[in-house]
Amino acid sequence: MAEPTRDEVEALVAGATPHFAYQLRARLRELVGELPTDHPTRLFAEEQIELLDRLGYASGKAEQGGRELRTRPGWDEIPSSATVSDPLPRRR
Repeated sequence: MAEPTRDEVEALVAGATPHFAYQLRARLRELVGELPTDHPTRLFAEEQIELLDRLGYASGKAEQGGRELRTRPGWDEIPSSATVSDPLPRRR
């Protein structure tokens, strides 16, 4: 198999949503798993793996805008407004 590239890493992560974040994270780990730990593509992939981990605790990928107010009609049906930059806390 050819050595993975940064473009391949970006292609995997580009369309990520919270629903599929952990599946994509696993595929990304598999893609770069045999690269040396200091390889540029692996270093970039590790950054993207962290992004996917945060995204898994978010309800959207949006980087702009704030959280929805709990007083918004329908809040009970949409319980989270966490973004990838400010995900929900992990359950312990």
